[in-house]
Amino acid sequence: MTTTSATTTPTATTTTQGRGLGRGTLLLMAVACGLSVAGNYFAQPLLDVIGRDLHMSAGASALVVTVAQVGYALGLVLLVPLGDLVERRRLAVGLCAATAVFLAVTASAADGTGLLVGTALTGLTSVAAQVVVPYAATLAAPEKRGSTVGTVMTGLLLGILLARTAAGLLSGVGGWRTVYWVNAGLMALVAVLLRLSLPRLRTPAGLAYPKLLGSTAALFAHEPVLRRRAAMGALSFAAFSVLWTALAFLLSGPAYRWSGSAIGLLGLVGAAGSLSASIGGRLADRGLVHRVSGTSAFLLLASWALLGAGGAGGAWALTALLAGAVVLDAAVQGLHISNQNLVYALRPEARNRLNSAYMTSYFAGGAAGSALTSAVWGAAGWHGVCALGGAISAVLVVVWLTERHGAGRAPLHFPLRRPAAAPAARPASRCTGRCVRFRRPSP
Repeated sequence: MTTTSATTTPTATTTTQGRGLGRGTLLLMAVACGLSVAGNYFAQPLLDVIGRDLHMSAGASALVVTVAQVGYALGLVLLVPLGDLVERRRLAVGLCAATAVFLAVTASAADGTGLLVGTALTGLTSVAAQVVVPYAATLAAPEKRGSTVGTVMTGLLLGILLARTAAGLLSGVGGWRTVYWVNAGLMALVAVLLRLSLPRLRTPAGLAYPKLLGSTAALFAHEPVLRRRAAMGALSFAAFSVLWTALAFLLSGPAYRWSGSAIGLLGLVGAAGSLSASIGGRLADRGLVHRVSGTSAFLLLASWALLGAGGAGGAWALTALLAGAVVLDAAVQGLHISNQNLVYALRPEARNRLNSAYMTSYFAGGAAGSALTSAVWGAAGWHGVCALGGAISAVLVVVWLTERHGAGRAPLHFPLRRPAAAPAARPASRCTGRCVRFRRPSP
């Protein structure tokens, strides 16, 4: 009975994958990802307005961003691995519904404490996006997995980049609470649509929850590709955070003197670069993951030359600045999609744990980049920030070259497969009764 169950579950999963995803369902998953993460970024351009309304000091208002990051980090570690333990549609729908509830808590906050609690809980459950991405990768036909992940990630990245723009526009119409109420309603609608559209999917890991979390950490020890790609992801998102943390300081300063609403519209420029995610996914399906990674790493390094020229102010400097931002965003997203395609191919039965491990590293890199930027801006201004971003990007290129020219590297085409050992080379002690039962007789 145990043997039959073990063989039935993978067969059902393979059948689901073979059907692939319809375009409507895929777009719905992309929208769900974008709306889920957007709630963590609404407050950034509105901190001053929120602080005045709730009588919060500047320091207390700044904590809104911090608690959102902490909540998201906890969700990556504690909630995302559950996708390998419980039925995935139920998990994705539950997290989206919970996010809607917590956005409503934030919108109705009467004081700073209520706001911080609502923000932290929203950050915790907004990792629904990181459940949906490997969900889509599992449902996709194998030959289209790269483009599928790229499409869903484009939605996620647009949510990050356009959240600030949407916050500025909606708050101008009905105040800062309007932003959260609208997103709460949309998340509730998305939860219903996901429940109606997504197929049931369960790939149980056969582990208790504490052991599941432990196995997530153990993946780093057993998967060198995960270690390298997590390092590359962390460095790329650190560079991304360096730019978007310092850009508001530059544009509001004496070189440009832009208003807050004008700075928020710059997210539209970043959105143009994020569209490269779908292109990177399609190239990954053609077996070009490593070339996409290398090209993205060098483009990321080159983008800082353009960005450095944008610090002087004036029309030409602004053109260089905008071009550099587009190139940087395109490079970061191309590398991110390449990383995810390789990581997801390692162990299909552990995709949520792999995603948790990878995204935790990715997020840690972004947090480190933001923290370093704050210190460097005060000491060396825009040129110091560009030097920091260039140095991080140079390290990333070195990591890629190490992977490329490292001893005994395996070809990095998609999908990544481990070479199977010859049957005679396997020690007899590793075979159980089940192995003997299915072994073909020797000639």
